[in-house]
Amino acid sequence: MGIFDKFKKKEEPHYDPSNMKIKDLRVGFMFDYDLNTWEITEEYEYDWGDNYFTREYKLEASDDTAYLHIDYNDEGFMTLSRKLKVRELGQDIPEEILEKKCPPKKISFDGVDYFLDKESPGYFSDDPEDDDSWTEFISWDYYDSDSKLVACVEQWGARDFEASHGKVVNDYEITNILPGTV
Repeated sequence: MGIFDKFKKKEEPHYDPSNMKIKDLRVGFMFDYDLNTWEITEEYEYDWGDNYFTREYKLEASDDTAYLHIDYNDEGFMTLSRKLKVRELGQDIPEEILEKKCPPKKISFDGVDYFLDKESPGYFSDDPEDDDSWTEFISWDYYDSDSKLVACVEQWGARDFEASHGKVVNDYEITNILPGTV
């Protein structure tokens, strides 16, 4: 610490410490959800075109990893998902997409039927400030008949597929938000 460092103005936080909100979340923050305390370990951004962006956070809680996806353009719509193998959602999903150039209209997982809601081509970045970090992909979102559960299939490049499964989260379910030390 230099002699003049104590005179430097401290940078103001981007949030009100006495009134933490979901929109304030960043890497290092912690919050409670579903009887677990989660820490945000990574932050991602999605560009869907036409100045439409969403944000996703990688979460860690004891021995669990999940992803909180937030769409601030859609009144803060959120899903909490966990990755799984794409073949768990349907044995032939990659082949069907590659051969027919479209995904199945309905998939089943754990005894629940999911229906195709939307197809979204976009770009993903784990470092949005770096213009070279953006990767093109396409996403297909499926919801159950009550729109409470979600399944997602993503295609990255010509033949690389990923999948996730989760549920829709209401903002009141996320509590005790604490700022990070990172």
